[in-house]
Amino acid sequence: MRITRHFTTVGESPYEGMAFRAAVSEIRNPDGSLVFSNDEIEAPAAWSQMAIDILAQKYFRKASVPEDLESVRESDVPEWLWRKRPVTDTEMGSESRATQVFDRMAGTWTYWGWKGGYFDGEEDARAFHDELSHMLAAQMAAPNSPQWFNTGLHWAYGIDGPAQGHTYVDFESGETVASESSYEHPQPHACFIQSVSDDLVNEGGIMDLWVREARLFKYGSGTGSNFSGLRGENEPLSGGGRSSGLMSFLKVGDRAAGAIKSGGTTRRAAKMVVVDVDHPDIAQFIDWKAVEEQKVAALVVGSKLLSSHLNAIMTACQMGDESRFSPADNPTLKKAIAGARAAMIPENSIRRAIDFARQGYTELELRTYDTDWDSEAYLTVSGQNANNTVRVTNEFIEAVQADADWQLIRRTDGKVAETVSARGLWNSMAVAAWQSADPGIQFDSTINEWHTCPASGRIRASNPCSEYMFLDDTACNLASLNLMAFRHSNGEFDIAGFNHAVRLWTVVLEISVLMAQFPSHAIAERSYAFRTLGLGYANIGGLIMASGLSYDSDEGRALCAAITALMTGTAYRTSAEMARELGAFPNYTDNRRAMLQVMHNHRLAAQGQAQGYEGLSVVPVPLDVANCPQAALAAAAAHAWDEAVELGTQHGYRNAQATVIAPTGTIGLVMDCDTTGIEPDFALVKFKKLAGGGYFKIINRVVPKALDALGYDEGQIGTITDYVVGKGTLDGAPHINHQTLATKGFDGAAIERIEGALTDAFDIRFVFNKWTLGEDYCRNALELDEASLADPAFDILAALGFTKGQIEAANTYCCGAMTVEGAPELDPTHLSVFDCANPCGRTGTRALSWTSHIHMMAAAQPFISGAISKTINMPNAATITDCQEAYQLSWQLGLKATALYRDSSKLSQPLSALVSEDEVEEKQVEEAAVPASAIAERVVEAVAREAHERERLPHRRKGYTQKAVVGGHKVYLRTGEYDDGRLGEMFIDMHKEGAAFRSLMNNFAIAVSIGLQYGVPLEEFVEAFTFTRFEPSGLVEGNDTIRMSTSILDYVFRELAISYLDRNDLAHVKPEDLRPDSVGKGERQSEIMAAATPDAERAAGLQALVSPGFVRGRLRVLDGGAAAATATVTAEAIPEADMALPAASGAGQAGVSVGVALSAEDGRRAQVVEARIKGYEGDPCSECGNFTLVRNGTCLKCDTCGGTSGCS
Repeated sequence: MRITRHFTTVGESPYEGMAFRAAVSEIRNPDGSLVFSNDEIEAPAAWSQMAIDILAQKYFRKASVPEDLESVRESDVPEWLWRKRPVTDTEMGSESRATQVFDRMAGTWTYWGWKGGYFDGEEDARAFHDELSHMLAAQMAAPNSPQWFNTGLHWAYGIDGPAQGHTYVDFESGETVASESSYEHPQPHACFIQSVSDDLVNEGGIMDLWVREARLFKYGSGTGSNFSGLRGENEPLSGGGRSSGLMSFLKVGDRAAGAIKSGGTTRRAAKMVVVDVDHPDIAQFIDWKAVEEQKVAALVVGSKLLSSHLNAIMTACQMGDESRFSPADNPTLKKAIAGARAAMIPENSIRRAIDFARQGYTELELRTYDTDWDSEAYLTVSGQNANNTVRVTNEFIEAVQADADWQLIRRTDGKVAETVSARGLWNSMAVAAWQSADPGIQFDSTINEWHTCPASGRIRASNPCSEYMFLDDTACNLASLNLMAFRHSNGEFDIAGFNHAVRLWTVVLEISVLMAQFPSHAIAERSYAFRTLGLGYANIGGLIMASGLSYDSDEGRALCAAITALMTGTAYRTSAEMARELGAFPNYTDNRRAMLQVMHNHRLAAQGQAQGYEGLSVVPVPLDVANCPQAALAAAAAHAWDEAVELGTQHGYRNAQATVIAPTGTIGLVMDCDTTGIEPDFALVKFKKLAGGGYFKIINRVVPKALDALGYDEGQIGTITDYVVGKGTLDGAPHINHQTLATKGFDGAAIERIEGALTDAFDIRFVFNKWTLGEDYCRNALELDEASLADPAFDILAALGFTKGQIEAANTYCCGAMTVEGAPELDPTHLSVFDCANPCGRTGTRALSWTSHIHMMAAAQPFISGAISKTINMPNAATITDCQEAYQLSWQLGLKATALYRDSSKLSQPLSALVSEDEVEEKQVEEAAVPASAIAERVVEAVAREAHERERLPHRRKGYTQKAVVGGHKVYLRTGEYDDGRLGEMFIDMHKEGAAFRSLMNNFAIAVSIGLQYGVPLEEFVEAFTFTRFEPSGLVEGNDTIRMSTSILDYVFRELAISYLDRNDLAHVKPEDLRPDSVGKGERQSEIMAAATPDAERAAGLQALVSPGFVRGRLRVLDGGAAAATATVTAEAIPEADMALPAASGAGQAGVSVGVALSAEDGRRAQVVEARIKGYEGDPCSECGNFTLVRNGTCLKCDTCGGTSGCS
C-alpha cells in the first residue's frame, strides 16, 4: 500500500517542531499519602499534568527496560526496523521518555506491517512510522490500553517471558500455533467475546471459561459471554440429579473476576454477562443486582444497628452490683434488651454481648460497613464485577406491545419451562434498572439484521462496554481519534487530515490482528478468519459545543452523523484497498451477499435516504444532510461510502467489521479530551492537576471557543468566564469582603491566609475553617467554641451572622457559579449550547434530557459496524415508566443496545443534592420580628378552626426526658405520649433558675399541653415558637441534633419537631443526608405507617412499647415473614420475668468479633459534597481513592489516575 505524509516531512523527526519538557508525576490518595511518583519524565510540553500522570503511571514499562541494546539482524527487514535485545550484563530500568513509548508502538506496528507485506516500499514504511509517532505525540489518536501495556516490549527491548497459554495464527502458513513467548506476539486486543458450553469441566465449558477470562484480565482486556446455553435451575442432569441453575455459576464467575486485576496492577477486571430473554432463569437474572443492592443495604444498616444495640447492652451491664447482668434486676439492661429485640437483633447476639460483659469486656468493637462501591459490603455480595445485559428480540417486544404471553424454554430438551407475561418481564427489567442501573438491554434482532457475516453464525454477545458485537470467540482491538485535534482555528473540520488518520489507523488495527496472540485456540482462529477492527473517536461532545451547537440539536446530531459516516466509510474503503492487495478476510466468500447488503444500507443512510433499506425491521435514522453545519463534510461522507461500496464489490473487504464507538476512558485522558466517546461533557469547570499535587480551577477549554463561535467579543467572553470560574478573591465581593471580615474580627494575616486558600476553592465555606485560620485564632479572635469547631458540619460564616443569600452572592463572585446560567452578557437562547450531562455547579438546574442521549446515539448508529458504548443518564426523578420509554425509544430508533443510569440508583452513589444546609435565612429575622400578640393569635386561630373534646392521656404513659444546656442554663424537657405515639403533654424545668422564670416556663408547658390535648396540631406550636428570640440563648450542649438556639422556646420546639414530626430541617446535625451509605430519608414514612397492612398493625402494636419521640422516628418494623411475626410477639407479650436471660457463659462467643471499630466518616461526607459540586459521581476511585469518578460509556473512569472499570 502507498502511505503518504500529511503531518510529517521526509528526512525530519516525527517530533519536529514539538516542544518537550521535564515533568514530575505524583498521584496521591485523598489523605495525602503517595500512590505513585516519578520525577524523571520527559513528555510533550503541550500535554496536561493529567495526561502525563496516565502515561507515567499506567503506560511506562517500569521494569526490565535495558540501558544498552543491540540489534537482531533480519535479512528480510530494513536495518532501522530490526528488533532490539539487551546487551549482556546491562543494567535494567524503566521507561521515562514519552517518545520511548511512541516509538516502541509505532515501530512494532511498522515491523509487523513490513513482514506482512502491507507497504509498497521502505519509504511507505517510514512514512507510516513517522505519521503514527507524530499523531501519538500530538494527542490526535490513541490505541486501546493493552497496546500501551504490551505492544513493542519484545521488539524494542527484548523483554520476554514464559508462555501464558496463548495461541496465534502464523500469517505465512495459516497454521494455528501455541505461543512459546509471552511478548513476541503481544496481546493488543481490548475486547473479547467468548463462548461457554453447558459443560462443567471440559474445554469450552464453564470452569474453562474462568481460566480463559483470567488470561484476558491479566493483560488488561475485557470479555463478554452469552450464558443462555447453560441449563436452568432444576433442569435434569445426565446423572439423574438436578442442575443448580444458571445463577449459581454466574456467582462463581463473578467472584473469580473480582479477584483478578490486570498484571497485578490496579486496573480491575471488565466483564459482560448476557442472557437471552427466553431463558428459564431470566427473572432471577434480571433481579440479581437489585437484590444484591438490598443485601448491601441490609449489611450496612444491620451492622450499625448491631453495633449500636449490643454496645448499649454492654454499657448497661456496667451499671450496678453483681446482679447487673440480670435484666430483672437491672432496668437499664432490660430496656436495652427490649430495644435490641425491637430492632430484631438475634437473641444469640444479645446473650453473647452479656457473656462478654460478664468476662470483663466493656465494649464490643464490631465491624460496621458502608456503601462505597469498592467497600467490604459490596465485596461480600455477588454480581458486582460484570455488566449484565438481557437479549431481547423483536418478537418479544411485539409481545410486550400486545400484552401477550412469553414462553421460557428449557435448555436440555427445548420444551416450555414456564409461560409468563411479556409485559411483566419488560416491567421487571425497567424496575431493576431503575433500582440498580442493571441490566442493560441488547436488541438481538436489530444487531443480527446489521450482521455482516450471518452465514457464519448469529451474534449472541458483546464485550463489557457493548460497543463490540460479533461472533463468539472473536476479539477486537480499539483505537480512537481525538476530534478536537481535527478542528481548524476557523471552526471548520479538517476533512483531509481526518481521512488520512482514519486510513492509517485502520491499517494499524489490521496489522495488530496479524501480530497478536489470543487466549484460546478458537479465538485465535476466528479472529484471524474475520479480522474485526474497532476504530472510533472521542470528543464529539466537545466538538459540538466548540462549534456553538447544542448537543440536543438537529445540527449537533447531523455533525455527529456526518463525522461518523465519514469515518466508517473511509475505514471500509481502506479495508477494501487492503483486500485488493492482500485478499479479503477468509470467511468473506460465504458472507459476501449479506455483507454487501449491510454496506448498501450504510451508504443509503449516509446519503440521507429514508427508504430503500434491505433486510431491516427498523429503519435507521439517516444523515440529516440539510442540517449538517458543514456541507462539505456531508458530501465527503457520502463520497467515502460510494468508494467503499464500489471497491468492496470488486475486491471484498479485509475486515468483517471496522468501527465502534468505545468509551475511551483512559486513552481519552491521555489525549486530553474534554469528552469521551459520544458522551456530552459532565461539567463546565474542570480542576486541572498541577505537578507535585493540588489542582487549579479552569473553565472547560471549549467554552471560550463556543462563545467565540456564537459571536461574543473578548470582553464578553472574559465577563462570562469570570462568572463561571470566579475571580478567586474576596476583595470587592458583595457582603463578604475584606472590609466586612475586618468588622467580624479578622486581622490582615487571617485575611491573607483566606485569600491564599481561595485559588482552587469551589466554595468559600470550605476555606473558612480551623485549618486555614488556626484553631487558636478561631477560639480567641472569633470567639468560636470548641464544640462547634469540632463539628465537621459547622459553618463559620453562618455563625458569624452571614445569611445564606449573602454567602451565595460572595461565592459566585469569588468561586464562580460553575455554570453559565445567570451569566451577565449571555443570551439566554444560547444556554442550550452549554448543557451538560448533569446540572452544573451549586445553582445550575439545566441538564440534557435522557432523550437527547438516545437521539445522539441514533444519529451515529447507522454508520457504525459495531455499536456504541453509552450510558443514558436519567435524573433521580425519572420513573420506571421513563425507563420503559427509554428502552422503547432506543429500539424504535434502531439502537443495538441501551444501558440506563438513574442518578442515585445505586447505594454507592449519593443523590445529586450538592450541599445540605440549614435553611436559616431571612425567615429567621422575619420570625424574630413577629410580635408576641401575632404568635398568640396564630395559635388561637388554629384552635378555633375546629372544636375538639379534650383527649385525656392514659394514667401510665410513655415519653422521654431530654437534658440539655442552652446558653449555660440547664433545661429538662419531659414528654408524655398517647398509646399511638402522639405527643400529649410536656414539662419544662429550668435548673437553679429564679422562681418566677421556672414557674413561667412550667405554666407555659401546661398551657401547650392542654392545647395539644384539645387537638391543636404540634406543627402549629412549632411554627409559632421556633426562631423566637430572648435570653437565655446560644450554644446548646447535651443534644445530639441541635447545636444552637435563639431562645429556650426555640430549643424546646426544635427538639419536639425533630422527635415527633421528623422535621430534620430544624436540626443542625443530619449525617444521613450526605453520607455515601444513605439509604433513604423517610419522607413517605407516614404514608407507609398509615397503610392498612399487617406491617402497619405490627407497627401499631409496637407503639405501645416504644416512644416515637425517644427514637426520633427511627423505629422500623421490617417484614420478614414468620420471623417478623415472632419478633412482634416477643416485643409485645413477653412477661417481665421472661426478660431475664440465662447466663450461658461462653456459649458461642466466637460469633461476636472483637476487632477494630471503624471511625466516623465526617471527612468522607465533605469529600462527597466536594465531588458532586465538581460534577463527579461522588464515589472514591478503587485505584487511587480520589473522589474523581465520572460516568464513561457504561463504565466509570477516574480523572485523577485514569483508572476505569471498562476495557478501553
